[in-house]
Amino acid sequence: MRRSETIGRDCRVAEIGNRRVKLGIVGLGVRGRGLLDTLLAMEDVDVPALCDLNDDKLQLGLDQVEAAGRAKAESYKDYNELLGREDIEGVIISTSWTSHFEIAIASMRAGKYAGSEVGAVASLEECWELVRTSEQTGVPCMLLENCNYGRDELAVLNMVKKGLFGELIHCQCGYEHDLRKGLAMDIDKRHYRVHHYLKRNGDNYPTHGLGPAAKCLNINRGNQFLTLTSMSSKARGLREWAVDNLGGDHPMTRVDVAQGDIVNTIIKCAGGETILLTLDTTLPRPYSRAGRVQGTKGIWMEDNNSIHIEGRSPEHAWESFDSYREEYEHPLWKQFLDMGVRGGHGGMDYLCLRAFIDSIAKQIATPIDVYDTAAWTAVSILSEQSVSMGGQPVPFPDFTKGKWISREPGPANPYSLE
Repeated sequence: MRRSETIGRDCRVAEIGNRRVKLGIVGLGVRGRGLLDTLLAMEDVDVPALCDLNDDKLQLGLDQVEAAGRAKAESYKDYNELLGREDIEGVIISTSWTSHFEIAIASMRAGKYAGSEVGAVASLEECWELVRTSEQTGVPCMLLENCNYGRDELAVLNMVKKGLFGELIHCQCGYEHDLRKGLAMDIDKRHYRVHHYLKRNGDNYPTHGLGPAAKCLNINRGNQFLTLTSMSSKARGLREWAVDNLGGDHPMTRVDVAQGDIVNTIIKCAGGETILLTLDTTLPRPYSRAGRVQGTKGIWMEDNNSIHIEGRSPEHAWESFDSYREEYEHPLWKQFLDMGVRGGHGGMDYLCLRAFIDSIAKQIATPIDVYDTAAWTAVSILSEQSVSMGGQPVPFPDFTKGKWISREPGPANPYSLE
């Protein structure tokens, strides 16, 4: 049996795993070094190999390893050389968006578990190649979608599985984050992200909201994304911010921005459910992932921290989600709170990385598998296509090739999202 199909039954949560796992990191920008910092605090994880094209970023990573009191890491500029090491079991990929899957494919071909950071993909063919490679090699690929391990998201998932919302009808989600300052300064920082805003127009960052919604709706295990339609607003926010804050001589005040300020995407699922996904990153606003789960028995909404359960909540009235979260706290978060929450993004980074590491240590499938990785990230390409055609629906590829109809749950372990 291939290791991607094996099932582990040890459901204990422990800070320290059963054995030491050796990881390599490719990409040492701000995100990569943040993940490295979290990994270096794990006593059962070694990071003996680092890779980046830039000498200054590579040195910062090497300095981190030394400051943590760990054995000196080897440095590489070519990720293929890192992948050639026999001791490396898994690779954390935190490079520029359109290189994630290229490196993930090479990692799987080298027999290394691939852990890819989130971000827009280059093409649907690359998604297909990712799936084909994992199927042919038996090596897992996990999208490191940390929001699937958020405290609220896991509590809501627990409630969904317990049937509190009844039959699910509709989900809403998104990435609503004022990124104007960071994007406008990206050119000065040699960062790639702003170029997606200058050249592309679609939902370029779908998975933070979509990942948790997909797990609530059993996507790729009994359900499937069928079609998608996207519409984009005009683009004003990014350039206006640059004019107001950087002065007329800054290059960002003279560029044309392709990316609309608001992109709304509607996905229809095989089970009849709908998902409304929103990208909103170039206008003033507080942060939100716009979570909403609605079924025949109730509704949860992130933005006002509220919930209504028929027969339990006062009629036609909202309740605070706080007491429900306490009652339906996911078992993983109960133990995480007892252990002491750690890692970036309120602990989500830590749990997501532990899910990846736990899978390597037990040689089992990852809780976010290659089919999830392909389907969730394909939204960025499909959205761009739909926007370019005036909002016309586009079909979703079935990356499982029909297996979604009867796929069984993934491995039973503390980090399962089934």
